Amino acid sequence: MQSTDLEATKKFYTGAFGWSFIDYGETYMAISNAGMDGGFEKVDEVTKGGVMVIMYHEDLPVAQEAIVANGGVISQETFSFPGGKRFHFTDPSGNELAVWSEA
Repeated sequence: MQSTDLEATKKFYTGAFGWSFIDYGETYMAISNAGMDGGFEKVDEVTKGGVMVIMYHEDLPVAQEAIVANGGVISQETFSFPGGKRFHFTDPSGNELAVWSEA
């Protein structure tokens, strides 16, 4: 994913999801201790569109509260879809992700 401010991104995902990170220079950090692989690259402007990362959480209201409390914005309220329910949010850099749970 992309970030305009790696330190703000660290703070958001650490606070909202308990993730930690490994820095690789000044322009890239890898996600650590999150149950998945990935990272953030520092950019001047986040590119919209592309693949959406969808994460699982057992309790959608708890996840939504943590996201908002740490500076995220709910971009699509919780809705039903085949397999469960989910909502979408943007992080402080403007990346859009989703969180889903079983019905």
